[in-house]
Amino acid sequence: MQDIQVCSRCVMDTTDSEITFDANGVCDHCIDFDKNVRPNWHTDARGDAELKRIITKIKEDGKGRDFDCIIGMSGGADSSYLLHVAVKKYGLRPLVFHVDGGWNSQIAVNNINVMIEKLGLDLYTEVINWEEMKDFQLAYFKAGVANIDVPQDHAFVATLYNFAAKYKIKYILNGGNISTECVRNPLEWIYYGTDMAQIRDIRRRFGTNPMKTYPFSSVLRHKVYLRYIRKVQVVKPLNYFPYIKEQAMQDLADEYGWIPYPQKHFESRFTKFYEGYWLPKKFGYDTRKVQYSSLILTGQMTREEALEKLKKPVISDADAKHDFEYIATKLGISVEELQKYFDQPNKTYRDYKNQQTLFDFGAKMLKFLGVERSIKR
Repeated sequence: MQDIQVCSRCVMDTTDSEITFDANGVCDHCIDFDKNVRPNWHTDARGDAELKRIITKIKEDGKGRDFDCIIGMSGGADSSYLLHVAVKKYGLRPLVFHVDGGWNSQIAVNNINVMIEKLGLDLYTEVINWEEMKDFQLAYFKAGVANIDVPQDHAFVATLYNFAAKYKIKYILNGGNISTECVRNPLEWIYYGTDMAQIRDIRRRFGTNPMKTYPFSSVLRHKVYLRYIRKVQVVKPLNYFPYIKEQAMQDLADEYGWIPYPQKHFESRFTKFYEGYWLPKKFGYDTRKVQYSSLILTGQMTREEALEKLKKPVISDADAKHDFEYIATKLGISVEELQKYFDQPNKTYRDYKNQQTLFDFGAKMLKFLGVERSIKR
């Protein structure tokens, strides 16, 4: 077995097969952050002034409407803190919506409810047809690819844009942020969830449900048509002021009784199983390396702390066994069948039809236009 090389600055390593290192052992994720992200990321007075300008515009455009923006609420830390500051600090009137894909943890349900109640907001919930979701997820298991969370992710993105279009809302507030996400998951770990060519190919080969109600949305629809024709804008407020995740979670706990999760994205029981067991055990991909590396680069964690945390498994053997049984039962298959999918040869997104060329071209164009600073994946 080949030795794994770890970046001398963060904790990304050669389990990312595309990673490169300079003469000092610093990886290209860190170099990309220094070159393309940090110089254009302003959380000082400049960021504050720009965010206030954006908020003023949102309020002006929202006059006479029931809502001036839309926020997707997962119950996770980023979306929860975004909702908190949007309402309490900036006085926005968001349409808050939640997509129920069938996998909510009880903590997530509690976190959403306590915030909605205390802020005096209404929650719009879109429930995905379970038979369709189940068939879609089983198709991805059968396909053998790493990113089996596409069915959930795609539903969340598509529903968000559908709600924005339905209620004629021009501004989508997104909890995505540089502070905790400046290092991106390699494509071989988590491939694009909006590649309709790949989705159609995997469904054609392994799906059985006609999926008549599932909310599909192509990348061209929400990146081009809705953004440039319908003028729907995505705003990421957490990028304009210092966002320290530990402090944000403490603020949420103090204000609402919000409960933290063991790890980022664990508000979904399926994603907990996927990132906590399936990816690291079947493919050798530990998404904590991406998450911790982001926190290292933004000064929220030391490399030594991250390396120490990585020595421990994501979830315990007992939790893994319980989750394995729970996932199989909920999907309507035996533990033996799920084990068969685990044991089958691993595939990558390259083994199926895909639009990677289109995505790469779009990323380069967005960088050229100044919409996005980094194209490193």
